[in-house]
Amino acid sequence: MDQERLNFWMEVFQNNKIDMYQKFTCLLFIFIAVSAYAQDSMVRLNLEEAIEVALENNLDVKRSTLRAKTSAVEFKQTRNSRLPDLNANYNYGLNNGRSIDPFTNTYIDEELTFSNAGIGLGVTIFNGFQIKNRIQRDRLNLQAAEMEVQEARQEMVLNVTLTYFQVLNNKDLLRLARARRVATEEQVERLKTLDNEGEGSPANYTDIQGQLANDYALIADAENNLKSSKLELKRLLNIQSNIEVTPENFSNEPVVYSFSADEVFKESLENLATFKADQLRIEAAKEDVQVSRSLYAPDISFFAQLNTNYSSLARLFNETGTSIVETGQYVRVDENNFSVLEEQTNFMEEEIPYEDQLINNLNSNIGLSVSIPIFNGFRAKNTIALQKIVLEEREVAFERTKNEFEQAIREAHNAMLTALDRYEIYKEQVTAYSESYRVNEIRFNSGVSNVVDYIISKNNLDNAKINLANARYEYIFRTKILDYYRGSSI
Repeated sequence: MDQERLNFWMEVFQNNKIDMYQKFTCLLFIFIAVSAYAQDSMVRLNLEEAIEVALENNLDVKRSTLRAKTSAVEFKQTRNSRLPDLNANYNYGLNNGRSIDPFTNTYIDEELTFSNAGIGLGVTIFNGFQIKNRIQRDRLNLQAAEMEVQEARQEMVLNVTLTYFQVLNNKDLLRLARARRVATEEQVERLKTLDNEGEGSPANYTDIQGQLANDYALIADAENNLKSSKLELKRLLNIQSNIEVTPENFSNEPVVYSFSADEVFKESLENLATFKADQLRIEAAKEDVQVSRSLYAPDISFFAQLNTNYSSLARLFNETGTSIVETGQYVRVDENNFSVLEEQTNFMEEEIPYEDQLINNLNSNIGLSVSIPIFNGFRAKNTIALQKIVLEEREVAFERTKNEFEQAIREAHNAMLTALDRYEIYKEQVTAYSESYRVNEIRFNSGVSNVVDYIISKNNLDNAKINLANARYEYIFRTKILDYYRGSSI
């Protein structure tokens, strides 16, 4: 739905001669039209803008960034393991039945309310440099994760660049297909006029009509290829708007690539984030081996604790004075019994407050803990062996990556040279077929040659132009790939 049609229906809606039902129908149609118009919004981007959008929106880049953030948190946590552990505990509860009174440490058989509180401190003094090696390992893993983010960004820049130029290539091919159709349409009109005047050959007219149908089919294929490449670019950019790319300013004549395959590979080893990330992972695996070896070392730590408790049965007995009481014993004097008296101290029972008990019952301990590994089922030995295998796997993977990249670089370099050779060949072919077409067009328009010779000559020229455009962009693609391998800016 274009803007002109939208304006038309707005004018219809504003016409007072239509009834309310028609107005409602028009209003609904306008709403649908506006929605369609908004969905068809177009975003024009040059290559630099497309790369910026992709780096901001692409999900693969975001995923790599989140992995790097995870590695940063893990490194921070490992580094903080140097700090002491300080923990507090507190509980409060009700106990029934036979139990031990936490205040008197005697057995009781009644209900009691109890509470315990404590605080503990623990510090690792030595554990075979395990913490130090873990910190170094996670630091290397963090650096590797950051390199992998850069790797994802480099790959995204390459993919966007190649897709962007693929869109430009398909636009050029569509332009050539449409120009091919225009030239054929001109001949169709000319032969139609001759046929109407009874001067032309009916076979020539039908043959050129068949050629025109073939040109329309080629346009349909070119339009489909252009749409597909734009959809792929939208996927990489992770946007919903339609995309229109702007032509890049680069020479029509390819510039000879100045780097050999060996030079490209050498620079890739120095600059590509892929290799840097793999090397950092290897160094991290070496640190993991050192972490495993610390299992043979003793573990020495310092600890300190402060504890207290409370019991609802705890009582305080305060002295209130003395009194004379009978002991229950008698003394016989002259056949008379006299009670034995004694002085007894009197006490008053008083509950001990909760806060006072916590203060009065404080106790503490402090000391060193030493754990010496003697035999643990060969756990340390097997752990070291497994980590060495992981290290070897990292090294093998690195060598495999190097071999794969070297092979890919050499293939890309050979393809680049081939594309350049093909471009030079097709350029000469276009020149030759252009002259041939010019002559055959003159002869055909003059009635000297037939339509078959004209169509063959025209198809030869059109196909040569398409091949030339493809070879030109193929060369650009290959140079961009080689630039990516060199780690340079695309």
